[in-house]
Amino acid sequence: MHISALYTYPVKGCRRLAHDAAVTEPWGLAGDRRWMAIDADGVGITQRQAPALTRLRAVPRPGGLSLNGVDVAEPVDGPKATIRVFSSRPPLTARLADPAQELLTELLGRPARLAWLADPTVRPIARNARDSDRVSFADGFPVLLVNEASHIALDAGVPIVNFRPNVVVSGGAAWEEDSWVGGRIRLGEVTFRVAEGCNRCVVSTIDQETGERGREPLRTLGRVRRVDGRLLFGVNLIPEELPGETHVIRAGETVLRLS
Repeated sequence: MHISALYTYPVKGCRRLAHDAAVTEPWGLAGDRRWMAIDADGVGITQRQAPALTRLRAVPRPGGLSLNGVDVAEPVDGPKATIRVFSSRPPLTARLADPAQELLTELLGRPARLAWLADPTVRPIARNARDSDRVSFADGFPVLLVNEASHIALDAGVPIVNFRPNVVVSGGAAWEEDSWVGGRIRLGEVTFRVAEGCNRCVVSTIDQETGERGREPLRTLGRVRRVDGRLLFGVNLIPEELPGETHVIRAGETVLRLS
């Protein structure tokens, strides 16, 4: 089994970026979901509420990023704001990038501002993790892995990108990843703990090219992958401690189950 694709999402909910290689940090792949659109109450806006985020193209650059051609610098001295990734989650502090406000409000059709997670060490993982584990603005875990063989076996009629993976693996058996939960795997030279299967939400039904909603894959998942009330596809990963040097995973590298 090997890594066949790598993706990041610089702004939570935005269009994917494909990579040949990605630096792995304790809170996820470098540049993945360090930015997030927030509403007037300081709560994150995702594709659940705003499928138009599929039209947001975020391209990182040193010290900032381009949003649909609008340059936005990291607001290192920008105003601080207390925000929540979800209304039910604990608050955290981020900085606001005001140059993006007009663009996001127009794109999403609702008042919106852009928040930057200046300090990625502040958000703990909610469950199945160690006290020291951290995550960016991702829903719950630093890295999401999906198996191409499982996607083929599911046969739900949607592209694999609908599942918003960070890592796609190929060359193994369908649903092989289920047996990894609670253990450890190695992607290239980087080791990850496999925290749990990923419970899928309505975002997986959104066409990532057009923003249109459908019924799949949730209808098929409900029939064949319902476990304890959860619709499972893919597995959530937590990087092992990454001291010192830069840790990179690359497309084509081997996937190895350790325990």
